[in-house]
Amino acid sequence: MNGIRSRLFGRGRQEEPGKKIREILKSIPIFDGLSKRELTSVERILHERHYQTDEIIFRQEEPGMGMYIIESGTVGIVSEPASMQFSELHVGDFFGELALLDEAPRSATAVAKSPCRVFGFFQPDLFSLVERDPRLGVKIVLRLAQIIGSRLRRANEQALTLVEELRQLKQSGEKR
Repeated sequence: MNGIRSRLFGRGRQEEPGKKIREILKSIPIFDGLSKRELTSVERILHERHYQTDEIIFRQEEPGMGMYIIESGTVGIVSEPASMQFSELHVGDFFGELALLDEAPRSATAVAKSPCRVFGFFQPDLFSLVERDPRLGVKIVLRLAQIIGSRLRRANEQALTLVEELRQLKQSGEKR
């Protein structure tokens, strides 16, 4: 009767718990190609966190512990101490993934730009997953390495472009 009542009075079907985060996980390249069972395994080890506007998620120079996936809200990635914003991230975006591989200090600060719900995927949980399900763990780590490699290549290309632009500026300044 409650099912009929909710359909009649406009509440509609309630989404099953975890459905939204599962859909987000499917869209994240690190989890690309994982089966429903594998996505469920990942979902079980995520840590839900809520942040208010202007609340720091992590600070530049703090040791990295893992990555975050935005389920709702907006997050800014900021360089300290100048508070220069590198990027603004939204639902379905992820950040901090390099910390899954090492505990090096964070290269930027992540701050909630609006109330946020994020899910943390932390290094100890990834390592535990690798021990429990090596095949799944290797899939995730391999995709992570591919993404980081791609970003490194893109950063190198941008750096070379900037070096060339700087060289041209210096040459044009010398000619004057």
